[in-house]
Amino acid sequence: MRKISRFVAGWALAVLAAAAPAQEYPNKTIRLIVPFAAGGPTDVIARTVAQKLTESWGQPVVIDNRGGVGGNLGTDIAAKAAPDGYTLAMVIVSHAINASLYSKLPYDPVKDFAPVSLAGAATIVLIAHPGVQAKTIKELIALGKSNPGKMSWGSPGTGTPHHLAGEMFKTLTKIDMVHIPYKGAAPAVVDLLGGQVALAFVSLPAALPHIKAGKLTALGISGPQRSAVAPEVPTIAESGFPGYELENWYGVLAPAGTPRAIVNKVNGEIVKILTTQDVKERLNAQGFEVRTSTPAQFAAYLQSEIVKWAKIIKDSGAKVE
Repeated sequence: MRKISRFVAGWALAVLAAAAPAQEYPNKTIRLIVPFAAGGPTDVIARTVAQKLTESWGQPVVIDNRGGVGGNLGTDIAAKAAPDGYTLAMVIVSHAINASLYSKLPYDPVKDFAPVSLAGAATIVLIAHPGVQAKTIKELIALGKSNPGKMSWGSPGTGTPHHLAGEMFKTLTKIDMVHIPYKGAAPAVVDLLGGQVALAFVSLPAALPHIKAGKLTALGISGPQRSAVAPEVPTIAESGFPGYELENWYGVLAPAGTPRAIVNKVNGEIVKILTTQDVKERLNAQGFEVRTSTPAQFAAYLQSEIVKWAKIIKDSGAKVE
């Protein structure tokens, strides 16, 4: 009987010890790494989450923008951070893409992270500077073929889904265009507005204000259907390329080894934030579709995305050293 009592007491202590980190968390500043430049879609959704977490928990959640190398720079910093819940990362679909696109990464995209939750998704849009003499995909193809190698297009970085969306577009249309990689969507859009590049592939939230203001021309989106916030923009698929379908998703990761209780606590708060009506409506109006998940669901989804993109990259022959 005493042995059973000691076992029960030991088990109870173990449960309490495991729960303790979550009860005390957070008691200091949390860093949310965004592996892209400030002002882009990843930054926008991350700042929305950070602001609401700060309000909920009474502890500052600060954004740390670490753009570069297709998101790998900031993601590597997150992978090597202490697994205590005080460093998180907002990643995009390139986290799954880079597993196959790069021959060597400084981190393991699965083993070095604890998935927390999906946060949203957004379609990719092909936009043009108003000076480009093309208002439709058909007109762009004609213009590109009559000026091979003379048009430049920007993306948020080599290896991002936007880059692959552009490469897929080039392959299907057989247009010879020059790729200019940036450290995020915001600098790509700035250069497009200034006429430094003719075209860009970016997530719809990054371009939507400029499309609505008439400063940029939207030629097509990569999603399976038209966007509710820009219904006038046709899909690239309906513009003559059936099967062309890509989207960008957003999700939160913690370093591997972060206590499960803390991961669950962060997940619960993020899901609560993103499913409140005001946040949902605000993000929807900017071109985001809110998506949430449990940590286990996000882990399974990430694995499936890595497999999916491995095939796409193999079939396309794309590679980045």
